[in-house]
Formats: sequence, structure tokens, C-alpha cells
Amino acid sequence: MELTLNQKLSLIQKEFKANKSKFNSFGKYNFRSAEDILEALKPYNEKYKVNFTITESMVESQFLQFPMLRSIASINDDLDTITASAIVGVDLEQKGMQMPQKFGSASSYAKKYALGNLLLIDDTQDADASNKHDKTETVKQVNGEASKSWLNKNTPDFKRAVEFIEKGGKISAIEERYKISKEVRDELLK
Repeated sequence: MELTLNQKLSLIQKEFKANKSKFNSFGKYNFRSAEDILEALKPYNEKYKVNFTITESMVESQFLQFPMLRSIASINDDLDTITASAIVGVDLEQKGMQMPQKFGSASSYAKKYALGNLLLIDDTQDADASNKHDKTETVKQVNGEASKSWLNKNTPDFKRAVEFIEKGGKISAIEERYKISKEVRDELLK
């Protein structure tokens, strides 16, 4: 009996391992890149008669304050296709990078997270997933209670906050969860 694409993907998700071959010297941790994931997937193409692809596009919206990239990771066989996507912002204010590097960095993250979504890669133990690159505070215990972290622009949490507000959510609900600067608050209320 021929396996369905859902069955093939489920088996790949169980078997799949990708090494963390890259090292971040600033944060002192190893991480996996989209290239690591794609390289580790190659044996499954033949084993399960599937193909993996990634497509990218710009997200168009008059409400966006910065460019956004969408990456769609797909697995397909002769009969079916399954996709997962990720959207990331391009930090145009990133210092020390030329414009192609800014877009390339965002593209790499989008590919990595789209593949992670497709393959159910849990990056919670990946330091790259928790590294805030000095942009947010870590959650600290103060008098036995967790203090709130800062909500920053150009982050996935900020994007979710914008979507929440657009769907009728209240800024007060966001403020219960995050510390918000006046600049970020003003952006959310635009």
C-alpha cells in the first residue's frame, strides 16, 4: 500500500535530525540554519519519493511599517502538497549591515522557521530561538513574580500584537503581558 503524503511527512518528522553546525560567537551558542535543515532533508527525497521546496515573497500591506517576507516550505509527492509558512520583518535599522544583508538575514530566518513549522522542529532548546540579541529583557523573578519583558517593534510578538489590535483587541490586554514604550504603544494604536 502506498503511503499518503501526510503519512510520509509524519514519518519524516519522527526520523528527522538536523545538526546545529553554525556558531554564534557573540551569544556563544550553536544553532541550525535553513541550509542545515535542507541538507539533512536530502536523504528523505529518495527514501519517501518526495520533494521539499521553499518559495519567498514580500508581504504587501498598506499598514506595514517595515518590509515583511513570507517563506513557504512545501513537501510534495506526485499526488499532494503540504505547506507551512513563516513571516519575518526586515530590520531596516540594523546597524553594520548593507541592505542585501538585511534582507538576506530575514530570508534565512523565514526559511528556517517555515521549515521548522513544516517539520515540527522544536527550537525551544535552541539558543538562537531564545536569544534576543540585546533587544529585550529576559523574564526575571521579582518578589516571587515574573516581571514582564519589553515588546519591541520588528519582532514576531509585535506582529501578533498588531494583529490582535486589528481584530478588535484592547491595548490593555497587551500591556498586562508586556512592558511597552510610548513609541511602541503609538505604533500599535496607529
